[in-house]
Amino acid sequence: MSRPESYINVEAPESQPAKPKRRSKVRSERVALLLLCALLAAALIVIYRLSFVYWLMKKNLQMLTEENEAQRKDLTDKTCVQCDEGWEHHGGQCYYFSINKSPWEDSRQECGHKGGDLVKIDSRDEQTFLHRRVKDIMMDFEDMFWIGLTDAKEEGRWLWVDGSPLNKSLMFWDAGQPDDWKGEGPDGQDCVRMGRDDSDQLKSWFDRSCKVPQRSICEKPQRVFV
Repeated sequence: MSRPESYINVEAPESQPAKPKRRSKVRSERVALLLLCALLAAALIVIYRLSFVYWLMKKNLQMLTEENEAQRKDLTDKTCVQCDEGWEHHGGQCYYFSINKSPWEDSRQECGHKGGDLVKIDSRDEQTFLHRRVKDIMMDFEDMFWIGLTDAKEEGRWLWVDGSPLNKSLMFWDAGQPDDWKGEGPDGQDCVRMGRDDSDQLKSWFDRSCKVPQRSICEKPQRVFV
């Protein structure tokens, strides 16, 4: 039996093919995004905790600093630094500028009777202090002061009263000094005095015969009372 001409054989369209690759890609991107969000959240938590720990440590440090400062102030208030009457305080030491004039050895004995010794100059700051003080109290150019430096044991080998050698970076000789002038005796000039330096360059040391009477500078540690 023949089909009518009006019959149109319309075949059902083929179904659209699935796109598994596309969906799989979308799913992977979502997983990656979720993982990234999780990592960011974890990082924020770590940063927050570290920030809190830092803040806590900073606060504790501030508290310790304040407590230390309070204790230091309390200790300072209870501590009294003192030099004997007639002595001057500077840099943890006490200094006595004598009125009497004596040879170097006698001057050292006098300092010993007062509990000290002829001054040993250990720093530029100490030299500056002594330099300014002797300039203020000197009556004339020859009114100088013995310090605890001598080369009596060996010519040219300058030693302090404690036996330590002169530090070459802390020498304050006046121009042309030391010259070991023999005009005052065959022993020359084996002891050191300090005086005025009008150039204000701290160069105020002069060698002199140890037998010549001079004023002197004694030194001893400060006394601390709590």
